[in-house]
Amino acid sequence: MSADSQLITVTGSYSVCLPASLSDTQQHVIRQLLDLLSASYEGDTELSATIDSKQLPLIIKNLVDGRGLACPMPLLKTKVALREVAAGESLYVVATDPNSQADITAFCQQSQQAGTTPSLKLMVNEVTNKDIKPVINEALADGISFQHCDTIYHFIITKTDSN
Repeated sequence: MSADSQLITVTGSYSVCLPASLSDTQQHVIRQLLDLLSASYEGDTELSATIDSKQLPLIIKNLVDGRGLACPMPLLKTKVALREVAAGESLYVVATDPNSQADITAFCQQSQQAGTTPSLKLMVNEVTNKDIKPVINEALADGISFQHCDTIYHFIITKTDSN
């Protein structure tokens, strides 16, 4: 992990690394979305104090923002974005269409059942129903476009080397 990377622990279960290859805007939006999942920032470069030695951080390669898009667009955007994700890297997907939860979950399960390498592992599949107006106002103040929806479906999909 480079000196510019950010390490975030998501709901006490996973650590997320935001590599310097993500733009500042992407990192900011991802941090705002992870805050909805009760993420906590653990530091910039030190991994040893925050991560079990057996659990590596989830390296977020890209963000798919499917908020406001109807089915099947979040899934289609996810499939396209996964082409740029290497084994061991993750894709963060957010959507507001309730059908996206079933679609993306089934898509990841099918990749594991098909026995393809790399397969997809759904690491985070959570729904937030919080008042996100403060998050929206902060994002707008920073010049970031932010779709307003109270229910957001969060997915972090990791490509793995094996089933």
